[in-house]
Amino acid sequence: MSSTVETVDPTTVKITVAVTGEEFAPMLKHAYEHLGEGVTIPGFRKGKVPAKVLEQRIGKGAAIEHAINDGLPEWYSAAIEEHSLHPMGQPEVELTRPPGEDDDGFEFTATVAVRPSFTLPDPATLTLKVGSLGVTEEDIDARLDALRARFGTLVTVDRPAANGDFVTLDLAASIDGAEVDAVQGTSYEVGSGSMLEGLDAVVIGLSADEETSYEGPLAAGDHAGENALIRVKVTAVKERELPEADDDFAQLASEFDTLAELREDLRSQAERIHLNNLAVGARAALLKQLEAATDFELPPGIVEREVHEHLEGENRLEDDEHRAEVTKEATEALRSQIILDQLAEDLDVKAEEYEVVDYLVSMSRQYGMDPEAFIDQMQRAGRIPGAVADVVRSKASALALRKAKVTDDKGVAIDLTPVIGDEETDKARAAAHAEARKAQD
Repeated sequence: MSSTVETVDPTTVKITVAVTGEEFAPMLKHAYEHLGEGVTIPGFRKGKVPAKVLEQRIGKGAAIEHAINDGLPEWYSAAIEEHSLHPMGQPEVELTRPPGEDDDGFEFTATVAVRPSFTLPDPATLTLKVGSLGVTEEDIDARLDALRARFGTLVTVDRPAANGDFVTLDLAASIDGAEVDAVQGTSYEVGSGSMLEGLDAVVIGLSADEETSYEGPLAAGDHAGENALIRVKVTAVKERELPEADDDFAQLASEFDTLAELREDLRSQAERIHLNNLAVGARAALLKQLEAATDFELPPGIVEREVHEHLEGENRLEDDEHRAEVTKEATEALRSQIILDQLAEDLDVKAEEYEVVDYLVSMSRQYGMDPEAFIDQMQRAGRIPGAVADVVRSKASALALRKAKVTDDKGVAIDLTPVIGDEETDKARAAAHAEARKAQD
């Protein structure tokens, strides 16, 4: 087999593949065998009909077509690998020279969108600035207050409702004078914005047994989104009374004996979360710098197909405004994926089997599914290659962050190792998985 590549445009190539008669012969032989299994000819066992006899019954063309269809994926993949191409979609295949009577081989072309070619800067040359490092006492106080709120009690107060209070409400909604919905005795946290648009504005300042009304959209039910006259009556105002922050509270709310120990644990939690956020910010800064350093065209058909499938799934194919939003999002996502794929190639990043399994298990937990059932579902849906790509991109960005200089706003270096790991942690993780597999075997 021989192949050549012609560049159609910056994102499309045409691959011409010539298959020799010698390479085609095994596929043709297999085609006759397979077709023969479905043909009954007196005097011959099923599946044992000679090719010449079978030709007289079904015609040689059927066997040739069957053989070409069977062999195309293999020959196409070999050409892709030979020329180090990165397809981004299914090829359009054309048989340009069919096999002759003497089975002297054939030729086909495959036109396909490919990943554009560009050069990324060395991550070691990049400086990524993120937010300031460190957790303040105010941060710890906020986390402690949030914990106290979980153990707080609601106490009725005789005053107008304010932000953060809990009120008991009677609500009724009417449209054109007809009541369409009503609820009594519902509890609502003022300022949360979790019930009806405009509700907070009218509830603040009302005391128990006071009422008012306003016009606003309904959030649910048969009239969701429609404007209605909403009557609001406050029947009780309550404030959350927090327990005292002391050693007794520490023993009640945690495994610690003292408030000082609890605060130290809250500090550790806050620092971990803060460092995770800095790592997320560093990855965003990395992508931003890589995008700024590159200029390449995207395969238009890939974006259009993804946008069409998205809108079709939402039944919004005619929504031009939403189409523009989805197109923008899809374009940005595809550009980021292409950059990370090139980064992975530059850094020679590969996904290990255990890394893909870990990723899939983590995804299964997000969906609340049994890991084995989830992985089986992913395999049947043909989505494992996408998971592998996600793992590779994640590893590539982590490796690039290890090479880049990450600093806070003042230029002080930030160590992201606890989040993105280092070579030693990679080796330890691989060794642990090897031991686990050995134990299973």
